[in-house]
Amino acid sequence: MRKIKLVLIAIIIATALFSCNNVQTQGGDSSINKIMQLPDGVIALHVEEAECYINEKDPSSSTAEWNVVVSKSGRFNVWLNSAATDTTHLGYKNKVLLNIRNNILEIQPVVNKVVKDASEIEYPYFRADSFMGSIYIQDTGLYSVQIISDKIFPKDVRAINEKTKLLSVILTPVFR
Repeated sequence: MRKIKLVLIAIIIATALFSCNNVQTQGGDSSINKIMQLPDGVIALHVEEAECYINEKDPSSSTAEWNVVVSKSGRFNVWLNSAATDTTHLGYKNKVLLNIRNNILEIQPVVNKVVKDASEIEYPYFRADSFMGSIYIQDTGLYSVQIISDKIFPKDVRAINEKTKLLSVILTPVFR
């Protein structure tokens, strides 16, 4: 019985250590963390607000996941925002995969844009934005959005030796 209690305590501690900070957003069921689409149609998914599953043995399968309420459907351009010390080579070892209801984008991130004075980044990092492509979200409602990458690090885990960290995924609506 004592061993079972110790195992349960270890699982709880491990879950707390290896999960990202969960931020409850406004509205809806308090049992599910939801990210609301902004009035301008943008969907901003920050890793620090995600449910994270970190695989220390195989970091390429580390995952960040969000529950997103889509109020305006349509086509979206998808951008990865990374904090990087070397903006010529991001250092992603594997492709980054985005999954929204089995609509999948997969790329090897390259720097499309560098933002030197981004307020969310501290020296020695710069924000490097990578275009993933576009994705069509057909209906409004609650979606599970998942990103898989070796550069996902929870906010409470200091990735001191990492030259690149995934910060966020931004979906911007495409207007004609």
